[in-house]
Amino acid sequence: MKIRWRPNATVAAVVVKDGRYLMVRELPEGAERAVLNQPAGHLEQGETLMEAVRREVLEETRWEVEVSGYLGVAMLTASNDTTYLRHTFLCSPVLEHSDRHLDNGIISAHWMGFDEIERLEPIHRSHLVLEVLRQHRAGLCAPLSLIIES
Repeated sequence: MKIRWRPNATVAAVVVKDGRYLMVRELPEGAERAVLNQPAGHLEQGETLMEAVRREVLEETRWEVEVSGYLGVAMLTASNDTTYLRHTFLCSPVLEHSDRHLDNGIISAHWMGFDEIERLEPIHRSHLVLEVLRQHRAGLCAPLSLIIES
């Protein structure tokens, strides 16, 4: 019997405040060096995409967010041949919980300007980091009504 291929569903957040983006410095499992990424992670069983993105942002940055738009889905095959369907959402910060610990593998969370993020491209987790920021800056954002969750 052939095993059915299934991509991994992930979520990512473009969190914007005063023209700056909330980014995380993280050390991915098995990696030798830290990378820069948007708050992101895997969809867990029983949660919606929007619940997942709110949870991931809180775990990785200590920020509660309001989800306001959908920046799209991207298919990415990583160097380990794992394929991801990455759903990216536009979010606004609501409240920081400075007493919370950051998730395992997260070194720090920072508010950064686009130019600084662009300069750090060599250490981005993937090319999608800049792609979704450029998409946001171009005003390409879909309404949340396109997401059907039950």
